Amino acid sequence: MRIGLIGVGRIGILHAEHLRRLDAVTEVVVADADGDRAREVADKLGPTWAASVPELFASKPDGVVIAAATPAHEALVRRAAEARVATFCEKPLAADIQATREILRVVGDAGIPLQMGFQRRFDPGFRAAREALRRGELGRLHMIWACTLDPAPPHPSYIPHSGGLFADCSVHDIDAIRWVTGREVVEVHATGSNRGAEFFAEAGDVDTGTALLTLDDGTLAAIAASRYNGSGYDVRLELHGSQRTIVAGLDTRSPLRSAEPEHDGWPPGQPYANFAERFRDAYVAELEAFVDLAAGRIESPCRGDDALAALRVAVACEQSRREGRAIRVEDIDV
Repeated sequence: MRIGLIGVGRIGILHAEHLRRLDAVTEVVVADADGDRAREVADKLGPTWAASVPELFASKPDGVVIAAATPAHEALVRRAAEARVATFCEKPLAADIQATREILRVVGDAGIPLQMGFQRRFDPGFRAAREALRRGELGRLHMIWACTLDPAPPHPSYIPHSGGLFADCSVHDIDAIRWVTGREVVEVHATGSNRGAEFFAEAGDVDTGTALLTLDDGTLAAIAASRYNGSGYDVRLELHGSQRTIVAGLDTRSPLRSAEPEHDGWPPGQPYANFAERFRDAYVAELEAFVDLAAGRIESPCRGDDALAALRVAVACEQSRREGRAIRVEDIDV
């Protein structure tokens, strides 16, 4: 199977490395808006190089992985739909809700398989937590706590086009909560702060944020995100039930330290430095699933409408933060 890869930034290079190791993938063809950069990556990693995105599509790949910069996603998915090529796309599909709905219409009309890049659905811990909840091991779920804490901010140029902290970071927590519980978020109340670099406030964003989500069955979920978690990259999901509590992302490399004297030095491992380390197995598993999707063996494990649902909640969080009040998700772009 021949897989095209568009975009050779951090996540694109990571995907290229994983794709070339999959037994079912016979060739990886990389392309980028910067053709020289694509050739450089191809020479280093071994995939085939396409001089341009049109050239990549002209080579008729069996599937295409879109890992380009966020503003390019919408046009690239549209191009993939026109070419009738199975598509994997990192979030988001488009810059806002209306544009996301429109590109989903285009995808639906073309009839192409689409998988979104919410890799936590493929993480062993998140999957185990979901299964434990579904088996009833936790009893009645009454509270969820989830976090995405980056060790350091991205480059200042990234922030104005990121969509904001909730849409850029917390959308992964939102999707995980929906996927693990099978419930929908009906109301949010969010806040945020800026105590770091000025470029966040200059872009109308925050470097730290929290939100309280109410699910449709009354379960409460609290999410937290920050660009300044100096201890390391920390992503966790806690499910608190009436009989048991389970945590995904709590292991010997969690960037935490116990304050209890008898547990000094725990966890003992080197903290995760970044998302590539923390979710290495999940990234491989989601690409394996995409290959199966492109081959027609499975249905999409993370559909476009899942991305739209998570984005609506993230947009509600951002509106809540700006307006200082609770927001009903049903009132977002109805």
